[in-house]
Amino acid sequence: MHPAGLAAAGTPRLRKWPSKRRVPMSQPGMADPHQLFDDTSSAHSRGYGAQRAPGNLGYPATSASPQAAFLTNPVSDMAVAYGSSLAAQGKELVDKNIDRFIPVSKLKYYFAVDTVYVGKKLGLLIFPYLHQDWEVQYQQDTPVAPRFDVNAPDLYIPAMAFITYVLVAGLALGTQDRFSPDLLGLQASSALAWLTVEVLAILLSLYLVTVNTDLTTIDLVAFLGYKYVGMIGGVLMGLLFGKIGYYLVLGWCCMSIFVFMIRTLRLKILSEAAAEGVPVRGARNQLRMYLTMAVAAAQPLLMYWLTFHLVR
Repeated sequence: MHPAGLAAAGTPRLRKWPSKRRVPMSQPGMADPHQLFDDTSSAHSRGYGAQRAPGNLGYPATSASPQAAFLTNPVSDMAVAYGSSLAAQGKELVDKNIDRFIPVSKLKYYFAVDTVYVGKKLGLLIFPYLHQDWEVQYQQDTPVAPRFDVNAPDLYIPAMAFITYVLVAGLALGTQDRFSPDLLGLQASSALAWLTVEVLAILLSLYLVTVNTDLTTIDLVAFLGYKYVGMIGGVLMGLLFGKIGYYLVLGWCCMSIFVFMIRTLRLKILSEAAAEGVPVRGARNQLRMYLTMAVAAAQPLLMYWLTFHLVR
């Protein structure tokens, strides 16, 4: 046997094991140097998940809102009280300014009506010939509410009559295939324009004639608005019975409103002479009488002018 082979057989062969590299242990709170991303599931990662409040969807409980903290502050009570006082002062200021330009308290008087008053007033407007007492009743220098006195002017009937007149005009135009929103708006605006012209003309005439009367602008609007009642009746009768019914009913309503205006306004415009029972004499009283006649005569003319084209 070869000596080299014996030597190789007698000598044990050493196996080479792979060398192990010692990896340092990570300390608590230190990230693994070979880790690419932070482990957010850890209890110590960024303070999440230590104690999760129930009902907060996994997020940490938050503290009270700044609004709640402000409301519990005594300074907030002072601020709220100061704001309430400012609001009260502002409301009082607005009410004063509104009363200066729009007499809300006076308007309430003209709408103090009931069903009995409305029925009696409509009867008086259509049949004024049998009525005797036309004077407005007063209580401690203040006129009583319309629901207690049929002679008192109101705004409820004129307002409702104007709205009804516009609706009836639309109905009349519709039956003639002439209805259009523009034409209906023109009809309503024309009626309002004529009413405004009437009021301004009467106020100017009263100023020029120097009439000392308690007739107010709202009273004029109320008295001049009563003519819409007769206009409604005329148009409705015209739709039902044609031209003959229109002229008959409108003619009656024109005479009724003429008598009503004469007997009502003479106590307002000729209040001094009527109260003393003195006959109308002198140039000034004659001007007052002419003014009363002119206002009363203008009502039938406007009633016909605003309705004749609605009946064909």
